[in-house]
Order: sequence, then structure tokens, then C-alpha cells
Amino acid sequence: MSASSEWISRAIARIEADFQRSADTHLIALPLPGFGARGIDLYLKDESTHPTGSLKHRLARSLFLYALCNGWLREGATVVEASSGSTAVSEAYFARLLGVPFIAVMPRSTSPEKVAQIEFHGGRCHFVDSATEVSAEAARLAREVCGHFMDQFTYAERATDWRGNNNIAESMFSQMAKERHPVPRFVVVGAGTGGTSATIGRYTRYRQLDTRLCVADPQGSVFGAFWRTGDASLTSAGARIEGIGRPRVEPSFIRTLVDRLVEVSDVESVAGMRVLSALLGRRVGPSSGTNFVVMLALANELLRAGTQGSVLSLLCDAGERYLPTFHDEAWVARTVGDVAAAEAALRETAFGAAR
Repeated sequence: MSASSEWISRAIARIEADFQRSADTHLIALPLPGFGARGIDLYLKDESTHPTGSLKHRLARSLFLYALCNGWLREGATVVEASSGSTAVSEAYFARLLGVPFIAVMPRSTSPEKVAQIEFHGGRCHFVDSATEVSAEAARLAREVCGHFMDQFTYAERATDWRGNNNIAESMFSQMAKERHPVPRFVVVGAGTGGTSATIGRYTRYRQLDTRLCVADPQGSVFGAFWRTGDASLTSAGARIEGIGRPRVEPSFIRTLVDRLVEVSDVESVAGMRVLSALLGRRVGPSSGTNFVVMLALANELLRAGTQGSVLSLLCDAGERYLPTFHDEAWVARTVGDVAAAEAALRETAFGAAR
């Protein structure tokens, strides 16, 4: 075995050992009696409990294994990624685990908490002015340092084994097995790379499950228009909600796997974040608020149709990363606007369903 092959073997073993040390994340049943009393149950898989605090921990592990097994990542080479924050936090963790340098290319608007977490894990941040620049700049920077551009937006949908192997889909459905409605009517996810929606969509088809995949798409994202038209050349301003939504159509977003797509305004996302935070007794991130808005809308659809069933989604990350932004009243008022009416409407939807 060559020195390069030996290093790759050791690197894979380190990642697998780290995985063995990690328990699976919890499935939370949301306490909404107005829905539950009428046969509709809502669940969130809490991905905030990963070692790096978000759903992106799974993606980063898969991307590193994919790069190693393809022979793209060598000992000492710098890993470069285009990321708005959470993926970079997780990739910095795995880069440090393997002893390789890591650089995250991200918009200047990324929350300071995420920047601090990347640096805590030994990564370095490289800033650009716009989200539309991150991928091209990451590719350029990787060439400059003779490193490896991880390219989550291209490889997210293929780096994970969608048939099983304890991926996010298999874990979600296994945890639902003893519930009143074990096969959800809907699974709701946001899309950034599109890797999670692709994994879940493929898994439900492979397992022949009667579950519809619904993407919750934030204001400013291009995915809604792409899903409706199929035009991959479309662009947009990009989303303000971190971690989901994109200004361009990414290769990993597979529109033919998506049964429904619901667009959510920033005001609704922040309102959803607040209501869900109050419901759980702890702060959640804004993308979880986006998911929650769509969960409630779909639960209401089932209610009006007189149909029972479950709706399953993800709690993507914790709210502590957003204390100076989405959880700051002044910042929200200045950046997003008045969310009071939307919050009141969501509270009525969540807690008034029994009436």
C-alpha cells in the first residue's frame, strides 16, 4: 500500500470511529393537542444535537468520505468549501479530525456566531460580497493553494447512500415505526444544496412509501421558480434565511423528486422560528421556522380534508447561532420588518386548531 493509500485508509478510519462515538439524533413529537386530538401528528427530527450543532454534520461526513474514497483529498491538502456557515462549521470539524487545513468561502453577511464556530474548529474564513460569488471564488482559491474544493452544491446529492446505511431518511422512518401514523403523509425539508431532499425523495421511492416530499423554500430563493418551470438557467437575489434557498439552481437539487414546493416569506419564517422556539422552550434557527410554517399549512390541509396522518420535518440547528440577528428584535425590525401579525396568525394556527 502506498503512503497516500495508507493516509486515506487512516483518514476513513478516523471518520468512522467518530461516527461510532455519535448517537443518533432525537425525534420530537410536537405537543399540539388541537391537531393530535383529530388524528394529525407533527414531528421534528432534532439535528441540532450533532457534535457541530446542525443537520450539515451528516453532509460534511459524507462529503469527506466521498472525497477520500475517490482519491481527491490527499494528506496535507487544504480543503476549501463554499458555505453560508453550517456546512463550513461541520467541514472544519472533520478537517481538524484529519489534520488538514480548511478554508470556508462565505458572504460577509454570515452570522458572527457561525464564523466563530468555524474558527473554533480550526478553520479560516474567506469573505465575498455576495452569495452568488461563493462557488466560483472557492474553486479559484482551491486552485491557488493546490487544495481540494469540496463543492457541496454539486456533490451533496451523490455523496450519501440514499438506499439506507443510517442516512437521514432511514433514521427518520425507523424512529417513526412505533408512532400512530408511522408513514408520514408529508416530509418537509428546506433545500440549500438539495442533498437532503434528494436523499429523502429517493429513499421513499426505493422503499415504496406513500409519503410526499415537500420543500419549504424561503423568500428570494430560485428553487421555487426552477421547480415550476424546469429552467436551470434561472437566478434570483438569494435568500436571507441562512442555510436554505439559493440564488442559482444547484446541481444537487433534483426537482423531479419534489412533490410539493411551498414558498415562505422572511416574515413568516421568523414568526415560525419564534412560535416553534416558544413551543419547545428553547431557541431554534430560522430555517426550522421556515419548515414549521409549511408543516402547519400541510397539517391544516389534512384537517380541512378530514384526513388523519403525520407530518415530519427537521429542526436544522439551534438558535444560539442567531442571537445577534434573527433572535434580536432590533435586527429583525430593521432587516425583516414587523412580524407581529404573522406570529399571531401562526399561533392561532398552531394552538387554535381544536376550535
